[in-house]
Amino acid sequence: MKSDLDISREAKVRPIAELAEEMGIPSCETIPYGRDMAKVPLDALRRFDDKEDGKLILVTAITATPAGEGKTVTTIGLIQGLSRIGKNVVGALREPSIGPIFGIKGGATGGGYSQVYPMWDINLHFTGDIHAVGSAHNLLSAMVENHIAKGNELGIDPTNITLKKAIDMNCRELRNMVVGLGGKSMGGVPHESGFLITSASEISAILALASDREDLRERLEKVVVGYTYDGRMVTAKELNCVGAMMVLLKDAINPNLVQTLEGQPVFVHGFPFANIAHGSNSIVATRAAMKLGDYAVTEAGFAADLGAEKFMDIVCRQAGFSPDCTVIVVSARALMMHGGADIKDESTMTLDAMREGYPNLDKHISNLRLHGVPVVVAVNRFSQDTDEAVAEIKAHCDSLGVPSAESSVYADGGKGGTELALRVVEAIEGGKDFRFLYGTDLTIKQKIETIGYEVYGTSMVNYMPAAEKVLSSLEAAGYGNLPVCIAKTQASLSDNPSRKGAPTGWKLTVRDVYLSAGAGFVVPICGQMSLMPGLPKNPAAERIDLDAEGRIRGLK
Repeated sequence: MKSDLDISREAKVRPIAELAEEMGIPSCETIPYGRDMAKVPLDALRRFDDKEDGKLILVTAITATPAGEGKTVTTIGLIQGLSRIGKNVVGALREPSIGPIFGIKGGATGGGYSQVYPMWDINLHFTGDIHAVGSAHNLLSAMVENHIAKGNELGIDPTNITLKKAIDMNCRELRNMVVGLGGKSMGGVPHESGFLITSASEISAILALASDREDLRERLEKVVVGYTYDGRMVTAKELNCVGAMMVLLKDAINPNLVQTLEGQPVFVHGFPFANIAHGSNSIVATRAAMKLGDYAVTEAGFAADLGAEKFMDIVCRQAGFSPDCTVIVVSARALMMHGGADIKDESTMTLDAMREGYPNLDKHISNLRLHGVPVVVAVNRFSQDTDEAVAEIKAHCDSLGVPSAESSVYADGGKGGTELALRVVEAIEGGKDFRFLYGTDLTIKQKIETIGYEVYGTSMVNYMPAAEKVLSSLEAAGYGNLPVCIAKTQASLSDNPSRKGAPTGWKLTVRDVYLSAGAGFVVPICGQMSLMPGLPKNPAAERIDLDAEGRIRGLK
């Protein structure tokens, strides 16, 4: 089969302005980024505010493994499949972060014949949204440092600055550092700091959750940058730079319009990670997809315990919409790994191992059922999968009373997603009884424990002293009514990445807690979670190149 890049280069796509016109958005109102990408201003989207919402489909997956589940390719294939069965469909996806592109992923725009186009631009700088967020974040950081160096009228404690720096690259060496060296006039006030990846910035989460410019401004004003010597929170509003941050984000708040290889419109906008932040594309993009399509398809980051739970309890709570159907993506080989197989030893990748991996799928199905939304399982078929394996997974879903469909969208595009599309439409017709997992009247600890017991399957929640201290202060300061956005490994239902399947009898450890006041949630840090990823031993960057003709190689 041809490479993803070659398939994308050969695609016969239409000018994006033409696609926008078909959606009812005159090309004169779009902001073009070449022939194939455009931003759609918020003002242009407001004309559709009174239009009835389309049905919303949320795609999630089982717990991530190196064997691959294929969530994004399935999401794009479902969009194409719905179009193939005659549905007016619009997609909404997150923007890829450059760090993981050159780290593990090598690309994050689908694959094979189910991609968003142009994959090379979307995977790299795209329309500059992530750079804009990084600039706004670092402007705020620079204003904090400058305020301290130039008199510190607010009395900010340099040892208690919570705002770090941001960069869109996997740089483990920047996680912890000392800044301000060189004397006060040259370097400022020495103190510990560090970098987080831009997608982990609260400003990234804010951009994805803001409904309009006014909401964006109000959220930015609430960002807590640190504490004074007497323990008072200091916000971005007090540093008088929110206006400048708004200017840096003036284009980034407008959603980006692209298309699938088969010509369906997709808004690609927003980029918060799901193992750190809430892991969904922007509310603006999802709303636009629901207004402009009879069906809107979006995805949540990582598995149902992370992205999907946060979508339900944070995004839906803030946005006022909810999914009409959820899709769990599963692959035979991923189940085998959850059953104890080693992907490096093909002799262990057996049907017996696959059966041992079913508890992970079962747990994610039960997690989604907690929210009262129909569930469909997409069996993402890889080229090496046997008919027997696919049939057995579907039979297992039947035994649970969950509809399922084989998906071959990587090899067959939308044609390979029509069975899934039909099952999804049928599930939506059965209706929903949407509900949140917890109420905001619970304490922060009660919310953490509800997620830990109900979703992760822990038997105990342990709080480290640093976490206890912050939790007490947040409750006292009136932030106890906020939802929680748990940061933990994506590689396990537990907080230990080595635990596969659906582990029980383990202890969830809350190591620290951060407040994201602007985003509107509290972030408990569980296990050894880092806000700055590192590169693997053999990063994808080693395989990405530009040839003599200016063509990119190695992206997928």
